[in-house]
Amino acid sequence: MGRKQGPRKGSMQFWPRKRAEKFLPRVNWKPILLKNADKKVGLLGFIGYKAGMASAFVKDNTPDSMTKGKRIIVPVTVIECPPMKIFSVRFYKNGHIVKEVINENLDKELKKVAKLPNEKTKVNTKETLEKINASDFDDIRVIVYPQVKKTGIKKTPDLAEIAVAGANISDKLNFVKENLGREISVADVFQTGLVDVRGITKGKGFQGPVKRFGIHLRQHKSEKGQRKPGSIGAWHPIGVRFTVPRPGQMGFFSRVIYNNLVIGSKKFSENDAICRKIFDNYGQITSDYLILKGSVQGPQKRQVLLTTAFRPTKKQLKGNYELIELR
Repeated sequence: MGRKQGPRKGSMQFWPRKRAEKFLPRVNWKPILLKNADKKVGLLGFIGYKAGMASAFVKDNTPDSMTKGKRIIVPVTVIECPPMKIFSVRFYKNGHIVKEVINENLDKELKKVAKLPNEKTKVNTKETLEKINASDFDDIRVIVYPQVKKTGIKKTPDLAEIAVAGANISDKLNFVKENLGREISVADVFQTGLVDVRGITKGKGFQGPVKRFGIHLRQHKSEKGQRKPGSIGAWHPIGVRFTVPRPGQMGFFSRVIYNNLVIGSKKFSENDAICRKIFDNYGQITSDYLILKGSVQGPQKRQVLLTTAFRPTKKQLKGNYELIELR
């Protein structure tokens, strides 16, 4: 019998392999803004919570597909996306934040994660935004938080900075003024097309080099253990290189999954079969949701940041599925 071969599981691209500092990673919005310069005014991202996976019975309408016109089953991930509100508005100049205006009408649940303005320091946010001259700044971004209390997962919301698409700064500022204090639905941001999913993978704790990097087991008569590399390096020059598989933290890493196809973007309805479905370790969906083709990193209830696709390909943009039933 031939020797079992397999690629290494520990990519050298990610270093150091340590736990992520926060659940929602920061996003470099500059290239995404350049890619979506012609897009209409609106948010370029949304915060969601992974409900779980299911099998979707869909009709394939993809051009030039071998299953075009046929009904097929594809694996999907359901992400609950409660409506979001604007926490504050950030104004950028030369890549730095020069001004930030905090919304005065905020939910009390934010006290645990942000410092809210008190009664003495409260100002009229709309009047402050009216006095701001948009031409004095290079970019406008918003800090948003979802109405997570509507999901039943938890009460404390998550905060994330999201860029605003638009041809010029004035259009972005007008969009912020119109949506300040009102709820923004996921249907206003994503309906069809591709999205990138940023989030944290499942945490697996402290693991050895066999599980962490996929190295082979040593011979059964080996000294000092089988589940370890034979040599971690030469005596001279002294030192262990970072490329040598070593035990340590595995999982709970910040990762991006590019070009996830949006199969459905729907509002919550009690008559909807998906909203009546009970997902393991999650429960029922009680707000708006997205259905993405394929899998998404992280366990159930894990928060993820959805952004517009940064590097879509022609083949992936052709994908078109009509949802019939979720199983």
